[in-house]
Amino acid sequence: MLINLGRLLMLCVWAFLILNIVQPFPRPLNIFVNVALIFMVLMHGLQLSLLKATQPKEGPALSRAQQLRIFIFGVFELLAWQKQQKRPR
Repeated sequence: MLINLGRLLMLCVWAFLILNIVQPFPRPLNIFVNVALIFMVLMHGLQLSLLKATQPKEGPALSRAQQLRIFIFGVFELLAWQKQQKRPR
């Protein structure tokens, strides 16, 4: 439940940051939001690349859809993914 709420919050943050590209905000806020967007892309990209680097070679690879979800939702998707990995099969 809280993971889904976090995902929704992350979608709202992405929408706010991308809205600045489509319809720029007034001058001082515009610069701050652009810096926040760059920071968000870098951090989520770093998070995804670190996860891919720590995956075992013989284990199942992450699909493109899963990688995109991790990039968009960040830590909330990682928590859901980790919960799924711990489930007994």
